[in-house]
Amino acid sequence: MAMTYSPKVEALRERVADFMAAYIYPNEAELFAAPARADDRWQTLALLEEIKDRARDAGLWNLFLPDSAFGAGLSNSEYAPLAELMGRSPFAPEAFNCSAPDTGNMEVLVRYGTPAQKAQWLQPLLDGKIRSAFAMTEPNVASSDATNIETSIIRDGDEYVINGHKGWISGALDPRCRIFIVMGKSDPGNVDRHRQQSMILVPNPHPGVTIKRPLPVFGFDDAPHGHAEIVFETVRVPAENILLGEGRGFEIAQGRLGLGRIHHCMRSVGAAERALERMVRRLEARVAFGTRLVEQSLWRERIAESRLMIDQARLLCLHAADLMDRVGNKAARAEIAMIKIVAPNMACKVIDWAIQAYGGAGVADAWLASAYAWQRILRIADGPDEVHRDQLGRMEQKAVQNIDPARSGGGADIFIADGLSRPGVWP
Repeated sequence: MAMTYSPKVEALRERVADFMAAYIYPNEAELFAAPARADDRWQTLALLEEIKDRARDAGLWNLFLPDSAFGAGLSNSEYAPLAELMGRSPFAPEAFNCSAPDTGNMEVLVRYGTPAQKAQWLQPLLDGKIRSAFAMTEPNVASSDATNIETSIIRDGDEYVINGHKGWISGALDPRCRIFIVMGKSDPGNVDRHRQQSMILVPNPHPGVTIKRPLPVFGFDDAPHGHAEIVFETVRVPAENILLGEGRGFEIAQGRLGLGRIHHCMRSVGAAERALERMVRRLEARVAFGTRLVEQSLWRERIAESRLMIDQARLLCLHAADLMDRVGNKAARAEIAMIKIVAPNMACKVIDWAIQAYGGAGVADAWLASAYAWQRILRIADGPDEVHRDQLGRMEQKAVQNIDPARSGGGADIFIADGLSRPGVWP
């Protein structure tokens, strides 16, 4: 595959980069400080809303959606470099209406929503008038295995009744959050563990839905976005709020998370790029022991290693995006697992070195702190590293089993000094 961008994508990259230079970077300090200065931390940032209006007017809106009827009509490969640019600032994705969890929720509604569900919830999300949350994770079970989920979604006549306890539900505290996509079990006795789950739409606010508290992440409350602990207690919603049908929740989740992982991982690449730039400029400006830091071999090695890791991660992400476009998410699941492991770990390391380069100032820098925290979170969110490594290991084992060792030289023979090979035994 070609690792160059088409003229259309290059033009969009220029427009996004120009917009960020004009409206995002100059306003970051104010956007970081605004919640602390406000009387109510959980209110919409007026400045960010103004920036969003400018992005919408500039036609830089809903770029993530491949369906041209709703979005920009870009493929995963075409959107990926734009997501990288947005990853350079925590405020950029929302400015372009391309931020999680709304992107994943909009994709779910586009793919699986009924016309009525799209009219009621998708269109306001596309317009940026409301926000949403995805309620899957639970505090009392290992949610990395979605079959563990205990929340119940039980049919009762023309309604479903929902009972459950959810945690770390990002975006639920936003005052504009008007809809939850809730994952739970509608058929816990099904012998197929992947057909027990369903997804359903729950309006917010709604009787029986209690947002108990914000949950901090590395000390950040991420106001006004937030991460909430939520209790669903005898929550009744119309039966038509079910997505796709009973027992289809796991299927929907896999479709949703595959696309989201491309977005997250390319944003990780963007964050790492900015961290590297800032690190180099800081090292050029500081002198220790009579020498500029940038001229010391340790730091030159770290700069070089950062460039290697960033470019490797970007190429792997673009390869995964290309496969998703050509053969689909299921066939690209190994590559999706790879980028989910590689990109956040890479970004954590590069940002960590940038913090080290800044010294004491590095732990006080708002951008560095938030960037590091988010990348560390991504090693857990959308499936922890351990799950992806286990899945990748299983897939690689199966792939090797399908290779003829006589044609590849990849058998388990033991080679000894006399040039003979004796399969499976020591001489």
